Amino acid sequence: MQLALKKRKKNTIIPGFSLTLGYTMIYLSIIVLLPLSMIFFNTISMSWSEFYETVTHPRAVASYKVTIGTSFVAGLINVVFGTIIAWVLIRYEFPGKRIVDGLVDLPFALPTAVAGIALTTLYSPNGWIGQFFDFKIAFTPLGIIIALTFIGLPFVVRTVQPVLQNIGGEVEEASASLGANRLQTFLKVIFPEIFPAIITGFSLAFARALGEYGSVVFIAGNMPMKTEITPLIIMTKLEQYDYAGATAIATVMLVTSFLFIFVINMIQWYTNRKFNHI
Repeated sequence: MQLALKKRKKNTIIPGFSLTLGYTMIYLSIIVLLPLSMIFFNTISMSWSEFYETVTHPRAVASYKVTIGTSFVAGLINVVFGTIIAWVLIRYEFPGKRIVDGLVDLPFALPTAVAGIALTTLYSPNGWIGQFFDFKIAFTPLGIIIALTFIGLPFVVRTVQPVLQNIGGEVEEASASLGANRLQTFLKVIFPEIFPAIITGFSLAFARALGEYGSVVFIAGNMPMKTEITPLIIMTKLEQYDYAGATAIATVMLVTSFLFIFVINMIQWYTNRKFNHI
């Protein structure tokens, strides 16, 4: 009992639990909850039939499939290659390592519109890279995946990198001394430690990709029913002063994002609990 009171006192004496909790709730309410609640308030002005007709329009449904599908694929690609890049940056020393490490953060600093124009220039049929392929890359879902992979890569690398750094090479040496080969060492020792970080990186990259607009709108081609993304439909409705329609579709994306992130967090919680009990 005394230990619990001492621990609570230690955690709340500076700067004060009540003060920090109140500041946290006010800050989150102003920055996060209030803007999100306005989406629902604007949607309430529509009748149920109008809402259903707007969000289930064939053009909107097609955009959901394109946006969610390409975001999911891009997230999976970033999980694989982001983990490899994080491994190389932690485990190996090579000339130009700091430059490569800095390049990972470039998508954070680069304006998304600039990234979209650059990618379109590279992968268009007459582009520097696109001209060498017999199939189209730009203005297809493949081009969208490339753009979303570009903007989502840093999330995976920067979440996996610190975990790998904390593991250390001596863990691998100990595993090898006990007779495990490289594959067994990775699957039984390394992977359980980095898996929660991988899930976190995937969820961040996936969530960012769902709402991405600037880097995608140029390379997508914006063909209705084929390569049109949901954020573009929302922007189109806003330009037409159809605020209720825009917020209705935004509500669908918001709920979808919340459900996906909730499921991913549950998976992460389960894996953390499972591995901690091993």
